[in-house]
Amino acid sequence: MKKILFIILTCMTSNIIAQGQIPEKIKINEAYTTTSGLKMIFSNVNQQNVKPVIGDKVKIHLIGKITSDSSVWANSYLEGNPITIEIGSTKIKGLDEALIYMHQGDKANVTIPAALGFGEQSINAIPPNSTLVVDLELVEIVIPPKPFVTEGLDTTSLPSGLKYIVVSKGRGIKVDTGMMVRIHYTGFFENGKIFDSSIERGEPIKIPIGEGKVIKGWDEGITKLCVGDKARLLIPYTLAYGETERGSIPAKSNLIFDVEILSADKIEKPIPYNVEGKDTLVTSSGLKYIIVNKGTGTAAAEGKKVSVHYTGYFTDGSLFDSSVERGEAFSFVLGGGQVIKGWDEGVALMKMGDKFRFVIPYHLAYGENEYGPIPGKSTLVFDVELLNVE
Repeated sequence: MKKILFIILTCMTSNIIAQGQIPEKIKINEAYTTTSGLKMIFSNVNQQNVKPVIGDKVKIHLIGKITSDSSVWANSYLEGNPITIEIGSTKIKGLDEALIYMHQGDKANVTIPAALGFGEQSINAIPPNSTLVVDLELVEIVIPPKPFVTEGLDTTSLPSGLKYIVVSKGRGIKVDTGMMVRIHYTGFFENGKIFDSSIERGEPIKIPIGEGKVIKGWDEGITKLCVGDKARLLIPYTLAYGETERGSIPAKSNLIFDVEILSADKIEKPIPYNVEGKDTLVTSSGLKYIIVNKGTGTAAAEGKKVSVHYTGYFTDGSLFDSSVERGEAFSFVLGGGQVIKGWDEGVALMKMGDKFRFVIPYHLAYGENEYGPIPGKSTLVFDVELLNVE
């Protein structure tokens, strides 16, 4: 979660809406309260624009805080890009409700009672029964991407059961295993319903090919394509998520993906830092760190946005994650709870150009809980290079 300064909008006298709706003619800086208990104050209204409905995907910016202590739990503006959500599918009912009262381009300050927020749950830094205040901007109502037109095109069938159709040929290199590939994609069920799309998010994904990080149908199908190609992959469930339900994808689902290959590069394999003969320092929290290389740049500080390259290892030396492999630095706001405690503490000790190894005990990492490929109570080792401080 993010932690930055939060500006509170001036509260106005509440205007109770009997039917639980915000009126069509909205007045700037007038407060409205729906029968559900949601409160909204609009600071910008675009009456000529359309409103979304339940089920629409929208791009939003938000700054969220907890009323009890004014702490900020989210700030999408710091990340630069708005976030994409489907109205009616978020964990915050009050956010869903607020958005259906807004036009594209509207901005509003929204007070969400606990019953419309996270309720009795504790979510990261948000205590149970917390009233939330959100500065909300409806940036864009997302128009769903159109499926590729494949009528009259040849379908290639492979022995595995995978089928693919090349819709448009590119002129780039052929994709091979061991490459990091940047792709735009839209995933459909066989009935044509979209279940996921990088185009809707406005951000392509980067994936390693041939390392088992994606479904088998992608690992096999993407290697049949070249950079610049647009193609449809028809993936049987045995090469997708099998007999297991996966989020919104039911068990035994055959999947269709329209993909565009944007780039492909050989993966740079991270080399563990050489720490032989170097001192291991220990903080009062139990964090251990080894200074591998000293930089001379700006020091990291709480509240600053930092960019790092990192590789994460288990204590047996096996790798579980690496920004180096992805060829993409990782950025976060230091001290904002966006990363594990050991990172917030450790990176604060660094300057630009520093390379440190951190040995992070489980109570400063993911605790007793399993997290993705990381078992509970795992001590983690990270080789980290601080690239930039803003």
